[in-house]
Amino acid sequence: MSSAVKSLKRLGIYDQVMIIGIAKKLEEIFIPNESIPLYIDKRSESLKLIQHLRNEAHRFGITHHRSKRQKANLKSQLLDIEGIGDASAQALLRKFKSLKRVKEAEPQEIEEVVGKAKAQKVIEWATSTA
Repeated sequence: MSSAVKSLKRLGIYDQVMIIGIAKKLEEIFIPNESIPLYIDKRSESLKLIQHLRNEAHRFGITHHRSKRQKANLKSQLLDIEGIGDASAQALLRKFKSLKRVKEAEPQEIEEVVGKAKAQKVIEWATSTA
């Protein structure tokens, strides 16, 4: 919660947004600058809504992190190809969306993205790792 408070202050909207935190085990509700947490009835619809919001925020964060990590892994495999740099790897992934599709792409399609010389290296790599 402290990171969220810092970010909102940095953005200049801290006083315009209500912020709360929820601790997982006891489902305590925390408010900035308040040392004593709030306790809401476990059967309360309000608590269920807050729990759902927390769970969705966690799911979103985890999904984003996994996606970012997966893209970094894909890009690093393309960077293993001699002559393929960061910009070329990004361009290939932007166009084809996955390594599998890069490997399955027609030589002309790859050539349109990275040029003839680099396309040849990508094609050689794709056939050697198939």
